[in-house]
Amino acid sequence: MGIHKLRKPEAVIFDMDGTLFETDKLLVPVHHRVFETLREEGLYEHETPPVERLLSCLGMLLEDIWRQVMPDSTEAARKRADVLLLQYEREGLERGEGDLYPFVEETLRELHSRGIKLFVASNGLEEYVKGVAEFKGIAPLFDGLYSAGEYETSTKVDLVARLLKDHNIQSAWMVGDRSSDVEAGKGNGLQTIGCAYATYGRASEIEGADVLINDFRELLPLLEQ
Repeated sequence: MGIHKLRKPEAVIFDMDGTLFETDKLLVPVHHRVFETLREEGLYEHETPPVERLLSCLGMLLEDIWRQVMPDSTEAARKRADVLLLQYEREGLERGEGDLYPFVEETLRELHSRGIKLFVASNGLEEYVKGVAEFKGIAPLFDGLYSAGEYETSTKVDLVARLLKDHNIQSAWMVGDRSSDVEAGKGNGLQTIGCAYATYGRASEIEGADVLINDFRELLPLLEQ
């Protein structure tokens, strides 16, 4: 696809899972722990669903994720799964599980040093999103870490609108790997960058982005156009 000429932004807004954070390295063991505990507690009788089902739902709101991952579950099981997921994710992060994608930290530092404001906008839970940023050492680079969990937004369009308003941002890029990221950018009049290196979303999800990148470092030359 032809590269659109992007305007230099005041701010860059990133999705977290599949964009900054290679979530499957954390989530595969967590997924198994969650379902073992649900069975031990008598809340779920079936085999553990395939972890691919959970990974393919990244980017959705949590309540929608559990309906997809365990459609045959009770509301009690889904509520308990929310609690366990967060608990086991935090424990995994504390043990150093999960990685940022290659070149994320260096590129964020370079963007920050050029005076660009950096944000996260994620459909995840507040403690998870902030936990990843803290444990991976990138939290100080951001002007704000926005999550659906904290702001109780029902769409990412609304979450990004809130962020732009709170910080009086006039021009920004939205960077992510899911259709919800492209929609959040377009819905707020932002230029959108699709991350083609993540495997969770199908390639078709980011077709509508202005630019696709295959390596996180490609953000830097885009600034210099």
